[in-house]
Amino acid sequence: MRIGYGFDVHEIVADRPLVLGGQRIPAEFGLLGHSDADVVLHAVMDAMLGALALGDIGQHFPNTDVRFKDADSLELLRHVSQLVHDRGYQLGNLDVMVLAEAPKLAPYSLRMRESIATACACEVDQVSIKATTMETLGFVGRKEGIAAQAVVLLVSEGE
Repeated sequence: MRIGYGFDVHEIVADRPLVLGGQRIPAEFGLLGHSDADVVLHAVMDAMLGALALGDIGQHFPNTDVRFKDADSLELLRHVSQLVHDRGYQLGNLDVMVLAEAPKLAPYSLRMRESIATACACEVDQVSIKATTMETLGFVGRKEGIAAQAVVLLVSEGE
């Protein structure tokens, strides 16, 4: 088995859709980024890549490459999941913590879990998504950004 950790943060901006866990979340703001700025999926991909010592998403999908401008992070996650599979591993489980003051994410958690499970070819009960506020502390607490942390366990296929 292999364990990986991922972290990502994006700045809150007006006039962009908010995409988290592969889902558009109703909000009056979005996140700034080269791709769709899905902070959840970016942390997940970094955790998966890290578990297999394959670098990070910046190496695989550089923000200097126009091919990834406004990219759908679910498509990028499918690619990373295939890399994992090609190396003989599959997702054992994934645990994500989203740090955001707003919006409340509980109503969208199941849809996010389903999107990730589909992209990673696993069961929904292998994917956990939780959210917390920062109690008005730091850049997240001041509503300047949203962050996500992810821990992944990859297991050899067939186990």
